Amino acid sequence: MNTERDELAAMARSVFQDHLPHSGEGLPAELWSTLTELGLTQLTLPEAAGGSGGELADAAALLLVAGEAAAPVPLAETDLLAGWLLHVHGLAVPGGPLAVGVAGDTGPTVRGEAAGGVRIEGTLRRVGWARDAVRLVLLLCPGPDGADLVASVDPSVPGVTIRPGTNLAGEPRDTVLLDAYLAGDSVARAAEGTRDLLARRAALCRALLLAGAAGRALSQTVRYAGERVQFGRAIAKFQAVQQQLALAAAEVAAGRAAAEAAVRIAAAGDFAGADAGFAVAVAKARTSEAAGPVARIAHQVHGAIGFTEEHDLRLCTTRLWAWRDEDGSEAHWHAEIGRQALDAGAEGLWPLLTRASA
Repeated sequence: MNTERDELAAMARSVFQDHLPHSGEGLPAELWSTLTELGLTQLTLPEAAGGSGGELADAAALLLVAGEAAAPVPLAETDLLAGWLLHVHGLAVPGGPLAVGVAGDTGPTVRGEAAGGVRIEGTLRRVGWARDAVRLVLLLCPGPDGADLVASVDPSVPGVTIRPGTNLAGEPRDTVLLDAYLAGDSVARAAEGTRDLLARRAALCRALLLAGAAGRALSQTVRYAGERVQFGRAIAKFQAVQQQLALAAAEVAAGRAAAEAAVRIAAAGDFAGADAGFAVAVAKARTSEAAGPVARIAHQVHGAIGFTEEHDLRLCTTRLWAWRDEDGSEAHWHAEIGRQALDAGAEGLWPLLTRASA
């Protein structure tokens, strides 16, 4: 076990405990300020870009704790997604929370303007934390030359409108309306493969958050089962409850193991290559698959009290239900696993499976 990484996780857990639960929607300013002072909001960015120069494994440890704490902060978006996009494409990485949006086939549309600038017109939906971001970092397709573009958009400029929305857990998932001009120094031609790499990064971040939230749901449920007395004894003594807790524990362990394996494999090649693609697909599919039964068992064991607004079980179970479909659902990533298995063929399937579980 890495002692420094353990200390990082312990520090983050202490910070979240001091500032949570957070009952409102949006970004808790005091918590974000503390995380920034500790260098956790841009953990893996190089020091020259204003980051802390950490490794992917450091960020993974932090995201597991953030998922466990149900922390309402855009750590993944600011560091591993939007921050990474800006840095690798030579664009300035500002301080403060960042949001990331990916354009699909239906837009927004991009057209060239004078002096190397572009005009963006269209709508992006369900952009996480857009209302709180100092920059919207967008991956747009196609640019004037037919290639994807990375754009850094100031949300306060004319032509950018943000309509608030939330996911099931109350986290910001906003609609961004765009009819804005961007100067040439705020856009860059995306490197080949950026779209796939960003999708893998987002999926692994979400898998880690899911693994953390599932672990919290399990620990809360085990504790409650030991405390709740029914018919003269704790309900944890009943075989039916024990069986359900064992099923939930197996789901949590499988999801976390898949996520941690994907971190090791992705770190070796900076998310590139077939091994990383397969491992990330397995991690997101497995953690999404685990979310349903873990949340169901947690609420079954807690009974009616677990559904109340006052009980904090909802902080992790609503995130399990919301996150399992974000950054690619279980079905999406199972289809990707199947595609990669077929591409590997009879001779390549076993090496693919064993490398992805290394």
